[in-house]
Amino acid sequence: MALLIISKGTLAKTIQIEFTENDSYSIEVAYIDVGDTIEWLPKNKGHNVEFLAGPDMDALPNNSKINEFHSILFKTPGVYLYGCTPHLNMGMLGLIVVDNDFHNLEKVNKVELSYVANSVVDRLIKIAKSD
Repeated sequence: MALLIISKGTLAKTIQIEFTENDSYSIEVAYIDVGDTIEWLPKNKGHNVEFLAGPDMDALPNNSKINEFHSILFKTPGVYLYGCTPHLNMGMLGLIVVDNDFHNLEKVNKVELSYVANSVVDRLIKIAKSD
């Protein structure tokens, strides 16, 4: 049993996503497993991370501060929608799919955003479902 726990722990990965100069995230759709971590790197100023939808919103941290490193270990399967607070309505959004689980996709689709942001969400969902 101890070997299983150790080997499973060594399989966890860390994905790094940068804030880009184009008001976007360097990875728009990330596919991870439960136990993986995503780190957001402030390579360009004026951005942060705000979660808009997820399977367990109460378990997610508050918005990150502008221009600061942010890291989250994902423990719950599902789809997570996040964006940059100052640039949400311009479409600076990202999607995280944990364990290839789409059970909460309807909630993600119901997030009220601008027309531009909604079109980005639609595009990200199409990408996520096609991979």
